Amino acid sequence: MTPDESEKMRVEYDATADMAYLYLVDGIGPGEAVRQVPVGEDMIALVDLDAQGRLLGVEVFDARARLHPEVLARAERID
Repeated sequence: MTPDESEKMRVEYDATADMAYLYLVDGIGPGEAVRQVPVGEDMIALVDLDAQGRLLGVEVFDARARLHPEVLARAERID
């Protein structure tokens, strides 16, 4: 991923819950994410998909342990 691409990806981070959301599209409208797919046996994340099976975003649990510190430093804080 180039610096330009990473700047386009929006990341929200809730430090209280230690959860992050990585938006892979500009915005996700109400009802647009129709399917959530768990990632990993210990469910480290949920992948949101639209009706055509396209990736919209990724919700990451235990974000401090799973994401690079640079990603969290750039994230919009929502806590």
